[in-house]
Amino acid sequence: MKDLPAELRPREKLLRQGPAALADAELLALLLRTGTAGLGVLQMAQQLLDGHGGISGLLRAEPDRLARVKGLGPAKRAELQAVLELARRALSAELAQRPVFDSPQAVRDYLKLQLADLSHEVFAVLFLDAQHRLVAYEPMFRGTLTQTSVYPREVLKRALDHNAAAVLLAHNHPSGVAEPSRADEYLTQTLKTALALVDVRVLDHFVVGRGEIVSFAERGLL
Repeated sequence: MKDLPAELRPREKLLRQGPAALADAELLALLLRTGTAGLGVLQMAQQLLDGHGGISGLLRAEPDRLARVKGLGPAKRAELQAVLELARRALSAELAQRPVFDSPQAVRDYLKLQLADLSHEVFAVLFLDAQHRLVAYEPMFRGTLTQTSVYPREVLKRALDHNAAAVLLAHNHPSGVAEPSRADEYLTQTLKTALALVDVRVLDHFVVGRGEIVSFAERGLL
């Protein structure tokens, strides 16, 4: 990093132009701070991004895989995990302060951080209060690459535990394709009927892919 002209160093560039002016590799280099013998930190950052499908894939990478990367010790891996958790918490705090439909993009961004890059299917529920503010996010069921067993009774129980007035349902498709299946539609209606018995509304169901999130409400499927 010191070999670069001052105007090209990520830290100086950030202080001069703001973080939005930095490329992903430059932001990552700031976190890594140092490279390895024969590999500068910017080159190392770019290799990490290329090898993990970008910043999202890197932040979501399994710890065992990251541990095999030369120069990426426990301290650096912990910092990467901390960045992801800070982003999640910031969005969670935003959704807890105002109705979720006042910030629909924040909902999508939050679900991307939680679900988009998982290699297995997860069914999650966002429990909302009477003002449709986030009370809790819970990944409730984990499945294989192709299916998840979801038990309406468990969703009902957690809704009552949280005193929820409404819920948002969400699950990912590890294939990366966000198109809802017939099984997804059937599950949504089953949960909608079950939760209506305790006066809890299903406001939407999101299917999360790698590059897209499909909303059941927008599709007219609710």
